[in-house]
Amino acid sequence: MSTTASNRVSRRFLLGALAALPALAATLVGARGARAEIADPLPSWNDGPARQGILGFLRATTDPASKGFVPPEERIATFDQDGTLWVEHPIYTQVVYCLERVPVVVKADPRLAEVEPFSTVLTGDFEQIGKLSMHDLEAIVVATLTGMDVETYAAQVKAWIGEARDHRWKRLYTELAYQPMQEVLALFRANGFKTFIVTGGGQDFVRVYSQRVYGVPPEQVVGSALGTKFGYDAASRPVLIKEPKLLLNDDKAGKPEGIHFAIGRRPQAAFGNSTGDREMLEYVKAGAGARLGMLVLHDDASREYAYGPALGLPETRVGSFPQALYDEAKRDDWFVVSMKNDWKRIFAFGD
Repeated sequence: MSTTASNRVSRRFLLGALAALPALAATLVGARGARAEIADPLPSWNDGPARQGILGFLRATTDPASKGFVPPEERIATFDQDGTLWVEHPIYTQVVYCLERVPVVVKADPRLAEVEPFSTVLTGDFEQIGKLSMHDLEAIVVATLTGMDVETYAAQVKAWIGEARDHRWKRLYTELAYQPMQEVLALFRANGFKTFIVTGGGQDFVRVYSQRVYGVPPEQVVGSALGTKFGYDAASRPVLIKEPKLLLNDDKAGKPEGIHFAIGRRPQAAFGNSTGDREMLEYVKAGAGARLGMLVLHDDASREYAYGPALGLPETRVGSFPQALYDEAKRDDWFVVSMKNDWKRIFAFGD
């Protein structure tokens, strides 16, 4: 396996940095295989094709009399995270984490204060940070995500995610999970589905908070993964050290590859929001029986953000949803969720 800088980190993750910088209560009824009956299953959704598509799919896959019935042990649904389950604009949350870890890294090794790209990041000048090269960003990622044991890394992420706040809403990043999608996750689980997060972001990063924020246990998170090396610390305790070696780039074609590697079953449903999710939805929809593919379109600049460039929305390199993806969705019977029209509310807070 190559360990060159270009292969060490997710390209989607790094492009996001460059581009961006200038539950539901449910009651199960019946025995094994029965549907969950919920009075108001998706209260944050307006009635329309997307909402009806979700409910129709769950009826088809959980009714033993349906041709689309899926045995409970085979029920799998996959969800992208950034832009699908929580806010990804104007910059991926994990990129913010890496940039904010630079002062800590420099404090541990003061010589880096005079070395690029660390010296530029320390200025806090986002316009200049946005001009950093891919090689520069790889150096930041490697310095902030590797070289420590996995428990130390998890503790660092837990401390940061528990305090860091988004600049627009002044709220914890974990509060920026989309309420309508939280309801979908809960509804799928209430109907016997295992819900997996399949993300281009760092697997170890998301695993820190996935249970608390989404109800998804860490073993059901599939993401871009760096290698680890077994060894012993100063106290002779066995540890796994995070290394700058990419094992899985869980983006685009890497998503179905990661699903096969980590889950071992083709899911019946997949939710995404960008070109990074195209292959996952294609893979899921190609299976036999009832299948559900759904893409979230960010078209609500007032309550969240608006970007495409599908349907004439603004261009973006963070979570791009081009017209070609929109056309494929319409041609292949994927549902496109309009944040503006399909969601009564975006977050648990506010309207």
